[in-house]
Amino acid sequence: MHLFIKNMVCNRCILVVQQELDKLEIPYSRIQLGDVEMTQAPSEEKLEALGQQLHALGFEVLDDKKDALIEKIKTTIIRLIHGNDNEMLNTKLSVVLQETLDVDYHYLSTLFSSTEGLTIEKYVILQRIERVKELLHYDEMNLSEIADSMGYSSVQHLSQQFKKITGLTPTGYRQLKHNDRKPLDKV
Repeated sequence: MHLFIKNMVCNRCILVVQQELDKLEIPYSRIQLGDVEMTQAPSEEKLEALGQQLHALGFEVLDDKKDALIEKIKTTIIRLIHGNDNEMLNTKLSVVLQETLDVDYHYLSTLFSSTEGLTIEKYVILQRIERVKELLHYDEMNLSEIADSMGYSSVQHLSQQFKKITGLTPTGYRQLKHNDRKPLDKV
């Protein structure tokens, strides 16, 4: 049995969900972003208690298959952009999503747009800009290194996209020491 959970966006989220499952003694075999694989179906009471606990922590148990698929799209994109596998950033997104989720990309794209009110591509851009903000904030890489690590074709492309979304150039953002980063589940 699988349980799909909305707003799991990082390893700390996995840890929090794991702690809640352990508290309620719900057996599981694997926890990933947005997905818990259970070894056996828990009782309705335990599922209800888990749902309430997770909701109090900012998560949401998804009952609807379409909502679960949307969450899988988001977590795949977040893992791709905020993870350490920079090679995957150079792979065509439609291929990554179709292979990862085993669903036709056209269907994924249409479902995502109709549900979220923005395209998958726009969501990816917003996630990439949030990651660039993070990298700028830590001031450990120059713009060329950031552009390369994020899969941009050039610093100019990164700068244009960054300014379009934030209203600032990356250099201007870095100089102002802005900290207007958004939590990944709010992008």
